[in-house]
Amino acid sequence: MLMPMLAEMTGNLHIGLAALGAALGVGLIGMKASEAVGRNPGAATKILVQAILSTAFAEGIVFFAIYLASGR
Repeated sequence: MLMPMLAEMTGNLHIGLAALGAALGVGLIGMKASEAVGRNPGAATKILVQAILSTAFAEGIVFFAIYLASGR
């Protein structure tokens, strides 16, 4: 009885930590992209593309965590 409950709690904890890490990553990406565009406005398009790709990869971590936790 105790082991399934602990397994479910740790699975939820892993998903929460993955979501927290992705949220922090997306925030840092946005902060640094804004800073970079402020320093070099001519490179805004290249910076935007890199920021969007980096954000997608950071958010992909959460989907992997959900997939791994739900696989029974």
